Amino acid sequence: MGISHKKLIMVYRVIGIMSGSSLDGLDIAYIQFTEQAKQWKFEILKAECRPFPDEWKPRLRDAVSLNARDHALLDHDFGHYIGQEVNRFIEAHELQYSVALIASHGHTTFHLPPRATVQVGHGAAIAAVTGLPVVSELRAVDVALGGQGAPIVPMGERLLWKEVPMFLNLGGIANISIRTPGAYIAYDICPANRVLNMLSAKAGREFDEGGRMASAGAVNETLLAAIEALPYYHQPYPKSLANDFGTDVVYPMLDAAGGRTEDLLRTFTEHIARQVSAAVEQHAHELGDSPSLMVTGGGAFNTFLTDRLRDLLAPLRVRLELPDADIIQYKEALIMGLLGVLRWRDEPTTLASVTGASRDAIGGAIWNAGS
Repeated sequence: MGISHKKLIMVYRVIGIMSGSSLDGLDIAYIQFTEQAKQWKFEILKAECRPFPDEWKPRLRDAVSLNARDHALLDHDFGHYIGQEVNRFIEAHELQYSVALIASHGHTTFHLPPRATVQVGHGAAIAAVTGLPVVSELRAVDVALGGQGAPIVPMGERLLWKEVPMFLNLGGIANISIRTPGAYIAYDICPANRVLNMLSAKAGREFDEGGRMASAGAVNETLLAAIEALPYYHQPYPKSLANDFGTDVVYPMLDAAGGRTEDLLRTFTEHIARQVSAAVEQHAHELGDSPSLMVTGGGAFNTFLTDRLRDLLAPLRVRLELPDADIIQYKEALIMGLLGVLRWRDEPTTLASVTGASRDAIGGAIWNAGS
């Protein structure tokens, strides 16, 4: 971290880490942030997704069934794993002595707002392995203040993309952020990639590349109506979803319906597209003529899904925009890095208008195991 006193420009070079619910792998991004007079800019200098080894996917996927002792050990072990992967990343890109701070989201195992939210990957373990300062537990304070603790990215969106009115993240869960004239609001819409990937596994594939299998299927309208009748979709925001809503509620409905995998993928893809369109429709009229919707996350590479979204958004005069591939893939790791910087500066990292907390919060625990 440095400062130019002549122009009062603050410069931060940090690593942001995200482990999403779709279990694709560990996203690691090395970013340079600059701030001058509360105006933020960024550059992703290096980034990669490190796929989880075979042993880690089931450990993370099945974490909710662990007893307290084994969950605590998982938290410790995953923190050491993250630290080791960061060290490999630093070595591979020759970043020794260039990283001032690590900000890690961890991997969500339990999300039970407004009582608790748990992300494994202990920050102390990451700090011990890397010897670098670490910010973690970014959601905990917001939940303690009565908030949902999610979505967590809107503070970063508000600071880094001030000209964009709406954001859609298509990760394991689809969530939306809207910059309305009255308030900044955001919430989880529906499960997304995690369920699509579970369906793809029925055909022996990790994911439905480009939505090709879904495009060959037909919508099961009866099944679609049953999913859309679930109570969550009729709750007002602020609201957020735990991973198990997709894995333990929605996926079993799809699996029990039977039939071709292509039809199940087509049906659930239609569900995502319709739920996103319904969320956008609630707010588009407040945002002027032809507002844009910036789409990121792994689902942005699903061309069948994005084409279906364009079809449904066209009558609303909403423009779907896809940014550069690095932003699509690493936006959440990028924003974790920024939230780490904000925590380091003792500035708010979450927005009460988004989460429903009693106030904006400075979230995150700081760990420093360096000598």
